[in-house]
Amino acid sequence: MEDFFLLFQQSGFYVKAWHLIRTSWPVWLPLLFLGVLFNSWFSYKRREWMHNQGNVLLEIKLPKNIEKSPAAMEMVLEGIWEPVIGSLTDALLGGRVRDWFSLEIVSLGGEIKFYIWALPKWKNTIESRIYNHYPGAEIFEVKDYALDVSYDPEKMNIAGINTRLVKPDAYPIKTYIDYELGKGSKEQEEIVDPITPILEYFGSLKPGEQAWMQIMIQAHRKQGFQDAYFFSRPDWKAGIKKEIQKMVEDEAIIKPEEGKHASFFNLSPTQAETIKAIERNAGKLAFDTMIRIVYTAPLEVYDRTRLGGIIGSMRQFGSGNLNGIRPNTFYPGITYPWEDFLDIRKKAKQKALLDSYKRRSFFNVPYKHLHGKPYVLTVEELATIYHFPGATATTPTLVRVPSKKAEAPANLPV
Repeated sequence: MEDFFLLFQQSGFYVKAWHLIRTSWPVWLPLLFLGVLFNSWFSYKRREWMHNQGNVLLEIKLPKNIEKSPAAMEMVLEGIWEPVIGSLTDALLGGRVRDWFSLEIVSLGGEIKFYIWALPKWKNTIESRIYNHYPGAEIFEVKDYALDVSYDPEKMNIAGINTRLVKPDAYPIKTYIDYELGKGSKEQEEIVDPITPILEYFGSLKPGEQAWMQIMIQAHRKQGFQDAYFFSRPDWKAGIKKEIQKMVEDEAIIKPEEGKHASFFNLSPTQAETIKAIERNAGKLAFDTMIRIVYTAPLEVYDRTRLGGIIGSMRQFGSGNLNGIRPNTFYPGITYPWEDFLDIRKKAKQKALLDSYKRRSFFNVPYKHLHGKPYVLTVEELATIYHFPGATATTPTLVRVPSKKAEAPANLPV
C-alpha cells in the first residue's frame, strides 16, 4: 500500500490535475456560472409563482354508508391528473410548475379526518368529482390543522418518515383489485378493506397526540427543459419494459434450450401473475408520489413507538412478488447523543420536517426532494391507500356525516 501511494505521488498527478484546472478555466468556469444562474433563476421564479397561487385545504366528511369501491376514488384522482406545465415562457420566465396535490389522513388525538390540499383553481373540480361519486359526502374549506402546531422542543417532540418503494416503480403494490374490492359482489362481512388497519391505528392515539399521513402527488411525465433539466428524463414506461424483459430472460425458473429465446412459457405461475399485474398497472394514469408521515405530541405523552406502528399498519399494501412501501428516512434520525452536539442537527431536521409539511413542499423549492426521491404510483395504487371506507371501517373516531340528507318534499306548505 505504501508503494502505491509513493508511486501515486511520484507520478505528478496533483501537478497535472492543477495544470488542467488552471488552463481549462475559460471552459468550465462559464458553464459553472451558467448552471448556478439557471438554478437560482428557477428557484426564485418558482417561489414567486407558488406564493401567488395560494392554496386551499378541503376537509371531506364521509357519509355514514359508502357502498362504492375504491374505484370511485380512482376516478376522482383521474380528474386531477394534469401533466402539462404550459408554454416554455410560462416555465422559464413565469416559474410555473406542474400542479401538485396532497391527500391526507390525519388523527388529531384519535379523531380521524380526511383532507385534500390543492391549488385554488382545482377546488371546484375536486368538489364536483367527490360529490359525483360520493353523493352523501360534505366538503368544507378549512384552516390548516398543521398551522396550529408550533415547533417548541421544550414542550413537544416531533418525528417523521419519508417512504420509498421496496422494488422498482414498475412493480405495483397490492391494490384493491387484488383484495377483490372492485367487483362489488361481496357481502359487507366478507370485505377486507386495506385502509382499515391505518384507520384503526390512527384511532388508537390518545388526546394530545397527532399523526399525519401526507400523500404528495404530481402528474408523472417525461421531463425536460420545462422542468429545469438540461437533458430529458424518460418516464417510467422504459423501466416497465426492462423489468418484464429481466423477468422473462434472467429470472425464469425454466431456462430455454441453448439457441432458443426465452418466452413467457418459461415462467412460473407466480411470475406470470406478476407480469399480468405490472401490465394492468402500466395502463393506468401515474403520479410522482411521496408519502410522508409525521407524529407529534407533548413531551409528557410522546410515544416513540408510534412511527413504527404507523408503518406497520401499511404492510398490507406489500406482497412478496409485487411491491411494498417502506421507510426511507427517519426524522430526526439521530441515535446517539455524541452524534449531535447540543441537539443542533436534531432541531434543524425537526424544523425542516414541520415546515416542509406545512408548505406541502417536496417536488419543488424550498424542500425539493428533501431526504428522498419521488416514486411512481398509479391511480389504482393511490386509490387503494387513500379512499373513503365503507361500513367495514368501524373505527368510532372516524368523522362521518351523522345522517343522510334528502331534499324536502315538494308538497310542504310554504
